Amino acid sequence: MQFLRTAFWVVIAVALALFCVANYTRVEVNLWGDLVMETKLPVLLIGAYLLGALPFWIMARATRWRMKRKLESTERALVAATAAPSSSTPPSLAVADNKAATPTLSTTGPA
Repeated sequence: MQFLRTAFWVVIAVALALFCVANYTRVEVNLWGDLVMETKLPVLLIGAYLLGALPFWIMARATRWRMKRKLESTERALVAATAAPSSSTPPSLAVADNKAATPTLSTTGPA
């Protein structure tokens, strides 16, 4: 599975490199007023993509953090619940009572 992931990212990187080489032209972007930014087209497109992906990346990180906190809280509650004794009978007596109640077959008898 790791090979497929690596192959996918290599294909994406090669496609991006080919796009950048084919479209490496100067672009003028009018920002506001008389302010003009001159940049190359691939830089502009990659920057716009990263700027658009930023809110979703932040949201995914926040969701992951929140779910991790919930999971840790649940694990702590589970450990606390299993550490507390569930019955008034000590476990050693409960096992002894269970063994006493188990029927045994006797091999002696009318034959």
